[in-house]
Amino acid sequence: MTRPALPVLAGLALALGLAGASPSHAADGARLFSLQCKTCHGPKSTPMGPTLTGVAGADIAGRDDYAYSAGLKAKTGTWTDAALDAYLAKPMAFAPGTRMMVAVPNAETRAALVTYLKTLK
Repeated sequence: MTRPALPVLAGLALALGLAGASPSHAADGARLFSLQCKTCHGPKSTPMGPTLTGVAGADIAGRDDYAYSAGLKAKTGTWTDAALDAYLAKPMAFAPGTRMMVAVPNAETRAALVTYLKTLK
């Protein structure tokens, strides 16, 4: 039986919001994005999810490149840091009917992800 290396387990715990570390840099967010978000949110929109390139500052109601849920289409405003944080914390509370089922409960993890999302131009 082989066991995963400790760094792999620590990275997974951080990505799931279970570790006490303080991720605060775009590099941390990039690593977390790769572990937690990349499957559904790639460089191009897919049936699994929209691309998040350019999401920071964009219209919450969505763009033409993805069939957004009625919950997001009904939202007004832009994806500010606060809006991204609220959505990541509780997607269904932020936009009832959204198809995003994965929440990011850890505030430090969300902050790192938001910092990274702002680099995606």
